[in-house]
Amino acid sequence: MTSTRAYHHGDLRRAVLTAALDVIRTEGPGALSLRDLARRAGVSHAAPAHHFKDRTGLLTAIATEGYELFADALADAPDLRERGVRYVRFATEHPAHFQVMFQPELCRADDPELVAAKLRASVELRAGVSGLPAAGRGEDPALAGTAAWSLAHGFATLLLSGNLGGAVGDQDPEEVFRALTAVMFAPDGTN
Repeated sequence: MTSTRAYHHGDLRRAVLTAALDVIRTEGPGALSLRDLARRAGVSHAAPAHHFKDRTGLLTAIATEGYELFADALADAPDLRERGVRYVRFATEHPAHFQVMFQPELCRADDPELVAAKLRASVELRAGVSGLPAAGRGEDPALAGTAAWSLAHGFATLLLSGNLGGAVGDQDPEEVFRALTAVMFAPDGTN
């Protein structure tokens, strides 16, 4: 009876994703095992493979979901600084997604859903740079976008890895990031 009930899981896909995100958050993506996730979800060891095929499929699904959540988080930000703040917020609220999204070797790069989600997030990221005055973008908007991305991603990565403890302390990381950008960039887009 127990094994029959295990196959009637309400939303096995979501349960496995949630369990995987918990493992990644605490132990990193290298600790993922479909067999362990099945045990955590209370289903047979083969059940997750019906949704994800394999570990790479599961990580691809996590990255895809992450990029969708990321694009949603960036949408409608009023300016580049606030896109950066939302970037940092996304990283702190979704650390497991964040880890997987930026390790392309973990995923199937040609997965159509992943490609579409990455494109949508990229468009949202670039929208912040396109809103800058020409003086603030410089001659190469792509380079300005890379600089902005590097700042937000670097800050978020250092924050998540515990390397900003002394600099941030008990301050709100979003406010620290705002202050950091104010130090680096004048409000009118000049340095």
